[in-house]
Formats: sequence, structure tokens, C-alpha cells
Amino acid sequence: MKIATFNINGIKARADALPAWLDDAAPDVVLLQEIKSVDEAFPRALFEDRGYNVETHGQKSFNGVAILSKHPLEDVSRGLPGDESDEQARYIEATVMGEREALRVCGLYLPNGNPAPGPKYDYKLAWMARLQARAEALLAEETPFLMTGDYNIIPQAEDAAKPDAWRDDALFRLESRTAWRKLLNLGLTEAFRARTQGPGHYSFWDYQAGAWNRNNGIRIDHFLLSPVCADWLRDCQIDRDVRGRDKPSDHVPVWVELDF
Repeated sequence: MKIATFNINGIKARADALPAWLDDAAPDVVLLQEIKSVDEAFPRALFEDRGYNVETHGQKSFNGVAILSKHPLEDVSRGLPGDESDEQARYIEATVMGEREALRVCGLYLPNGNPAPGPKYDYKLAWMARLQARAEALLAEETPFLMTGDYNIIPQAEDAAKPDAWRDDALFRLESRTAWRKLLNLGLTEAFRARTQGPGHYSFWDYQAGAWNRNNGIRIDHFLLSPVCADWLRDCQIDRDVRGRDKPSDHVPVWVELDF
């Protein structure tokens, strides 16, 4: 099964580019971020006509996550547990059945956190603590799962073309990378690095200052796999070329292939 994550930076802006990529890449399941749409306005038919089931957790003009799946989506839940006052649409979960096993897919759009330090950075770190608690709960239940999306985390210096430019940014501050490392230390596997080592692999290029043309990118879109899910991993790739297509998002899709 091919499962992808893609921060589309607005469903209206990507109304042509997203379907074109779906037709080309043919993923079975896609976790979307930054749909920037309320649920009622999301163009479901565009994807249902392609054989996808659609579940959204939207918000007007900001944030918003969704799942597209060619398989039935069961036990869908919206919102990251741990803070009932949090109204930002950043998290969605569902269960997908493979040929032999069930997989819990967790789609997330982690807060950016800038400017840091400050209230937005405090929110980012608190959100990451809640994400860790959710991962711990799923591990305790022995539920096979993956957590994927735009983490807004640059894990290591090699994940940025110019790491020194990010030293004080919320995406690369020590506290952010420490929270990321705590997630990994639960026993989770970072799928891309399980398959590919070394610098030069990015999933985001800013629209400004010719970042794409100069390959001034960062890698911030990730898959974290539970131990059982990691055993199913066959491949993980970044669809880099999508950034050079017509009217692109500033992110590109990342996908895993799992045998379950």
C-alpha cells in the first residue's frame, strides 16, 4: 500500500495540481495538510470521482487536515487529545485495512512556532508533548500506526541546505529537535532516514528568493512508524519534481510503501 503526505498550502490554489499528482502517483492513501477550507467547502467530488473516500478536519482560511483513501476509513477521529481548548484543525486519525492487518494512520500539521521564543513557540512544544502522549497511548494499545505530515521540524543539520540560517528558527531550535528526539526514542522509526542517508534531500522550498532554483530547501515532512509498522516498510521517497510543476505548493509529497 502506498501512503503519502502532502502539505498542499490551500486546496483552492492546488485544485489542478493535486489531482494531477494523484493521477500520476496513484497513492492508496494521502494525508493532506493546510487544506485551508471548512469541511463543507472542501471539493470532495474531485477526489471521490477518482475512487477516494474523503475525511476532513477543516478550518476557515487556516490549517486544516484531510485523508483521502481508496480503502474504507474506519473509526475516524479529529483533533489531537490533551487540550480541549485547542480549536486549531491540525490532526486527524483513521484506521485502514491492508490485506492482512489494520493500520492506524495519523495525519498532522504541527505548529510552526515562530517567532521563538514566545507564545507560538510554547504552543508548538506543548503540541509536541501531546503528540508524544498520543504515540505512547497507541504503543500501549499495541496498535500498529504511523504519524505523518508537516512536522515543521528540521531534525538535523543535513536536512537543510543552509543550516546556519535556521539556528534560531522554531523549526531547528534545540528544544524542537529535543522534542522530536523524544518521539523517536519511544521506538519509532523515521521512514525516510531508514532508507536514505546523507544531505541534499528536501521536502520544502520557500516561494521567496529563488529557493527552488537554488535548491535552498529543508526536509520537514516526515513519516514516523511504530515498531510493527516499521517491519512493513518497503520504501520511502520524496516526489521532488512536483515542486517544479505548474502552480506548486511550497511542499512536495513524501510517501511510504508498506506491505501489510
